[in-house]
Amino acid sequence: MNTSQRAFAVGLAAALLQALMLIAFAWPAANIEPRDLPIAVTGPQAQQVAERLNAQLPDAFEITTPADEAAARAAIVDREVYGAVLTGGGAPRVLVASGASPAVAQQLTALAQQLSGVPSAAVEDVVAADVDDPRGTAFGAMVLPLVMSGIAAGVLLSLLIPTPATRVAGLATFGVVGGLLGMAIIQGWMSVVPGSYLALAAVAGLVSFSVAGAVVGLASVVGRPGIGIAALTMLLIGNPFSAATSAPELLPQPWGAIGQYLPPGAASTLLRSVAFFDGAGAAKPLTVLLVWAVVAVALIGVAVLRGRRAEVEPVPAASPEPVPAV
Repeated sequence: MNTSQRAFAVGLAAALLQALMLIAFAWPAANIEPRDLPIAVTGPQAQQVAERLNAQLPDAFEITTPADEAAARAAIVDREVYGAVLTGGGAPRVLVASGASPAVAQQLTALAQQLSGVPSAAVEDVVAADVDDPRGTAFGAMVLPLVMSGIAAGVLLSLLIPTPATRVAGLATFGVVGGLLGMAIIQGWMSVVPGSYLALAAVAGLVSFSVAGAVVGLASVVGRPGIGIAALTMLLIGNPFSAATSAPELLPQPWGAIGQYLPPGAASTLLRSVAFFDGAGAAKPLTVLLVWAVVAVALIGVAVLRGRRAEVEPVPAASPEPVPAV
């Protein structure tokens, strides 16, 4: 392949990558709507309201009917549902939790207006988003830098640090310092998220370690192609389907669910749980991130063992050349 052909091939590949990125980022955003969104309906008319919602918006909601208002509020605080419709005593009232998802809170507010038939329906925000970021814009923008910096750190460690074992030290340093510094900016300076600084820094550090570790781990085992595989997985699947600015149940399925098993999606959910819900609903995303971190270290360990085995294997002795007959 000559230089002109190579240039054409590179340009074509870059154009195809651009098309994939446009699809990956624009398609989910253009198809935001509730899909089995968990909500609660309680009160004397709970059954009628649930039937009305299922008839008007099939497959939009996964409706539970707790015993009373207190149970509905508890379900919201425990991250079991995104909101609740309270019936009885006049027009239905709606409880939302913008801390879980401002996008869902807006949709449930519109639902309250539809159910009550008046523009100023009774809506209460049980778990509100941060007052400095009521629409969750800064929170959603926070996830992409964590992913991009993790990819960059993984690439640099893979290319500049020659031995797999020492790359773990670089990953640990990046995770600890990146988590502390990142949350100092996000929480201390910008005041985007409430909650414990150390807990949020630990989450950010784990996210950084997991993303960078995926790059380093694959690069240590399969070489430079592993860098591209990990980076594209995080960028083309993990980030657009992270639901950082919406909710997994608002994205096209099964991609919304798949996104929660990748570090960007798990990071968004875990950060919300720690910041707004005192850790409720944190078990699953925390487990996902820990699994990614452990697998990354395991892959690096495989590369280390492979290198040691290559060092101890004896080099086959060259066979002696036959003596020519006289």
